[in-house]
Amino acid sequence: MRADRLVAILLLMQARGRVTAAELAGEFEVSVATARRDLEALSAAGVPVYAQPGRGGGWQLLGGARTDLSGLTEGEAQALFLLAGPAAAAAPEVRSALRKLVRALPGPFRADAETAADAVVVDPAGWGARERERPAVVDVLQRAVVRRRKVRLEYIDRARNRSSRLVDPWGLVDKDDVWYLVAGTEKGRRTFRAERIVAAAVTDEPADRPADFELAAAWGEIVDEVERRRSLLSATVLLPARLVPVLRDHFGRHSEVLETLDDGRARVRVAAPTPLMIAQTLAGWGATVQVEGPPEVRAELVRLGRELVEANSYMPAKPLS
Repeated sequence: MRADRLVAILLLMQARGRVTAAELAGEFEVSVATARRDLEALSAAGVPVYAQPGRGGGWQLLGGARTDLSGLTEGEAQALFLLAGPAAAAAPEVRSALRKLVRALPGPFRADAETAADAVVVDPAGWGARERERPAVVDVLQRAVVRRRKVRLEYIDRARNRSSRLVDPWGLVDKDDVWYLVAGTEKGRRTFRAERIVAAAVTDEPADRPADFELAAAWGEIVDEVERRRSLLSATVLLPARLVPVLRDHFGRHSEVLETLDDGRARVRVAAPTPLMIAQTLAGWGATVQVEGPPEVRAELVRLGRELVEANSYMPAKPLS
């Protein structure tokens, strides 16, 4: 018995007032007996549905009772449709779900909810960049997470080593259009980048998921650990204060303004895993940025500068054809 079918039956009863088991069977492509069991399940769950026997009878909500999506307020309904609206542009299932949700809302909320669904368009591609395609394997992983079934992965790690793993899928995260699977393994919680999953097969074996697991909290811990590793080395730089926002775009959370000087420059601390990575980010700034330290970063900048000079100071003339 599917929970989504029970919800759909309830919404259909609200819209029509009275239905028969035969009508529901035809609507949802199930047997009459299954439809009747679904109605009985709603009643057992506390939904006030009752059967009216005889000619012209059927099932209806007691006293015209209605569900207003768990008592959503007007603001909550608008927030829901603002969030779901952008996804509806790409997913037919979401568009269909939104239409059903609109019918379930109290009348005064519907117009604003429909407007909210069309109020925002999300364009994930930056200027001059192509939109990243969602890996096809994400759909397989989503089904496994919802059904709570173990998944066998063929995975290629950062070192290009390929391995086969049986994991318990706990949740998926979309971070800046890059998808990650958070899963349980023999060695504990692990994170897999979806782009590196070359194959995924859902098994019939139930997945183990800790009773107290919360995906948002787990992902927060993962992000904190990754960002800690990304800020193992810091450097102090001087640059015009007006350019600090640009520098912070390059280094993200790994940048901190220490002070603004009287000459219009700012002293900023930036961080990355290695001196080379800091130098590579700063090399394009030329003389605009002055590195105060550490010496390792300055040395990498000098080396990069020499490489650029050697590679571009002399270009042999091409022979005439």
